[in-house]
Amino acid sequence: MSGLETLDRSLDMPYDESHFDRTEVLPSYRVDLRNPKNELPDRFFNANVVSDWSQLSWKDVGKPYEVKTMSVDRTDWEKEHGQKMPVKTAWEYFNRSFHEWFVKDVPTERTLAKEDLIHHLKQFNVREVKASVGDFMRLSLWNYAHRVEDGIWDPRGKRALFEGLDVQKPNILFLGAAEGYEAMQLQAMYPGGQVVMVDYDAFCKTNRFAEFPDTYPFLGTNEQTGSPRVWYKNQMNIEYVVEDIRNLKFGKEFDIVISVGLLEHVPDAYKEEILDFHRRFLKPGGYVIMTTPRNQWKSRMYYRVMADVMNHTYRELMDIRQMGLYVYQSGFDILRHGYMKVHNGIVARPR
Repeated sequence: MSGLETLDRSLDMPYDESHFDRTEVLPSYRVDLRNPKNELPDRFFNANVVSDWSQLSWKDVGKPYEVKTMSVDRTDWEKEHGQKMPVKTAWEYFNRSFHEWFVKDVPTERTLAKEDLIHHLKQFNVREVKASVGDFMRLSLWNYAHRVEDGIWDPRGKRALFEGLDVQKPNILFLGAAEGYEAMQLQAMYPGGQVVMVDYDAFCKTNRFAEFPDTYPFLGTNEQTGSPRVWYKNQMNIEYVVEDIRNLKFGKEFDIVISVGLLEHVPDAYKEEILDFHRRFLKPGGYVIMTTPRNQWKSRMYYRVMADVMNHTYRELMDIRQMGLYVYQSGFDILRHGYMKVHNGIVARPR
């Protein structure tokens, strides 16, 4: 269903339980309140492709696909400075570029891009036509990926990945948090604890998280009744820490440590270190949750067309066996593994 025509946009919390099982496409993103009880089985696929991770080898699965097409901003920076762009600088470029797309009024931008293209066609300006075609293609792909498919936030897929955890009022640590979407979804499902988001780019706290829409509804749980309810960002207990994860001083104090799109941004030489940070701050019996982009033709096309928006950093695309093998060989038992629309997902515990 779509529509919600009678919704009062003046309210700070415009959605409630009366809007369950509905969805609506807004100018910048999709609201999806379907499947409030997580009863549908088809949003996170428990692939079960591996029954015994100890028997799997890299010879069996091969290495991930490396995305090598870099953004113009990165290549220009490296030409100007005569050196490879530092990792932190690359993340700063990426965060600013990516955030610009999250806040776009996409229908308006597409209309303007189409008008611009028509104008340049009439002027027979080949160079400008080429640029306008690229702009329109990127806007159309972003519209499909984020607003139509809702593949980036993917609330139904993420909720299905997160469901069934044995936690009460969990303390949640989000490594490389960006805007913090997944940790907010987790806290909505398991309310009453605290979320600590960590990113070493201050822009993620001051812009990506701060400008995440206060009116976005997260489907979660009423902690008094156990029934589904809608939660909002401003109802959650969130602390945002700007720090390199290598400098964190936390002990083993978190029930859940999560990362989204982090593991694929480092070569093999650093993956074990990244995975160790997921274990380092975890309580005994706690959960590690991770996602990475899937290696599929749609993802390869996306990162090629959106290269100037997305590709400032090292990046790999994996299948679930490759992702799981990294996790298993770093000392984790995998409790659940599978995939969503554009992401692999794993829930694990340290052995």
